[in-house]
Order: sequence, then structure tokens, then C-alpha cells
Amino acid sequence: MTSAPSMQLADLPGRPCPIAAALELVGERWALLVVREIALGATHFTDIVRGTGAPRDRIAARLKALENAGAVARSQYQGAPPRYEYRLTESGKALIPVLDALLDWGKVHAVALDDPDRQRHYPSMTKSKDKR
Repeated sequence: MTSAPSMQLADLPGRPCPIAAALELVGERWALLVVREIALGATHFTDIVRGTGAPRDRIAARLKALENAGAVARSQYQGAPPRYEYRLTESGKALIPVLDALLDWGKVHAVALDDPDRQRHYPSMTKSKDKR
């Protein structure tokens, strides 16, 4: 089990608080999209890249940062060449309600009213996790 990193609030700039500490770990755009993809069942690097639409180097960096933060665990499934699969740790799974909140907020406040995909059904991340 990976232990959670410890961060000193006094080391953060501005008004240090747990929100700032959390954003230091998962606040970069691609980080939460990586968590979303793994929660939706993408466990291989190529699938995570495809689902996020991000450049491969950014996803590699985000996966490493999430692994260092204790939110993602990596395990080798092939030896030559080495290939890994990714899963959410308990810490990573604890981010799923955050993704659900962003999903709900985004549907109401971030997507244009005339967007043709606005009415598309976007399932709760919690429900997606429960199916796995």
C-alpha cells in the first residue's frame, strides 16, 4: 500500500490550506482526466492517452506524479518490452466524488447551451466505478 505524501501547508504560496495542497497534487488539467480514464476502465497507457486526448509525454508525466502522490498504482503486465497497467488506489478512488461534482457543474455551467452534445448522457463516475 502506498502511503500518502505529506505536505507542509506552510510550504505553499499564498493562503495555504488543504485545497491548495490538493491542487498541488491533482490540480493540473490532465491529472483529473487521467483519473477519469482509469475510473472508466482504461488501464493501459495507450488507452489513457486516447481517452484524454493529451500528448503522450504529458500523460506519462501525470501518471508518474499521480503514482508519486499515491493516487495511482502501476504494475507490470509484460516483460519485454516492459508494459504497465494502472489502477486507482484508495486515495485515487476518493477523487471520484470530485469528478462527479465537476461533471455536474460542467453540464450546467461550462457547456454551451447550443452544444449538440449537451443532452448526451454522461454517467456518474460513481456509477461507472460500481460496475467494475
